[in-house]
Amino acid sequence: MRNLPPLVVLTDRRLCAPRSLPTVVEQAVEGGARWVLLREKDLPHDERAALRNRLHRIVIRKGGVLTLSRTTGGRGELAAFGWHLAAADPFPTGRPLLVGRSCHSLDELRAAAAEGCDYAFVSPIFETVSKPGYGPAVGLDRLAEWCAEVPIPVYALGGIGEANAARCIEAGAAGVAVMGAIMRANRPERVTAAILERVSMALPRRVRPARRVHPRVQPASGDTA
Repeated sequence: MRNLPPLVVLTDRRLCAPRSLPTVVEQAVEGGARWVLLREKDLPHDERAALRNRLHRIVIRKGGVLTLSRTTGGRGELAAFGWHLAAADPFPTGRPLLVGRSCHSLDELRAAAAEGCDYAFVSPIFETVSKPGYGPAVGLDRLAEWCAEVPIPVYALGGIGEANAARCIEAGAAGVAVMGAIMRANRPERVTAAILERVSMALPRRVRPARRVHPRVQPASGDTA
């Protein structure tokens, strides 16, 4: 899957309580979300698998895709779903349907591109209450610089909502990854639709500077950067 949607909805069942996570995801999908990343790595395997299957049914009804934060799942998960890796996770030996990685520095972003990731998250772009402790905010200036350094789509994550999603796209991000603003929303479908509207309007203004090919990110033979 190479034509990636411009919005990724990250799950957090605690943020959307007392509503169920499937309810909130279904509302986000109704609002236009076509890519959902299931986190919930602390759940027992069987419980997470049941949740995964339920969310998958919700997402595919609209032609979307469900990806999974990496756990110790088996080969079936690896083959059937895309995987999202934490910064320190090893790259899987079997190729997932789609594979991306969370990055918090330019070196990590370059390494993700070099190892063959299809996309990467960069975070935190802004200060965020959902996941504190990941260091100072990257900011839009560094986001723009980092996007120009790698040949893979970069998604901005951290403190992103309706008010600032467009600024991330204009800086060069291919899309935005959103958790708290959607998981906490009283009307997730409205927040999702509003973010997508602003992202769609910003895409024609997206900065696409000439990419500088770093020695660790050489294009494959016959490919261009």
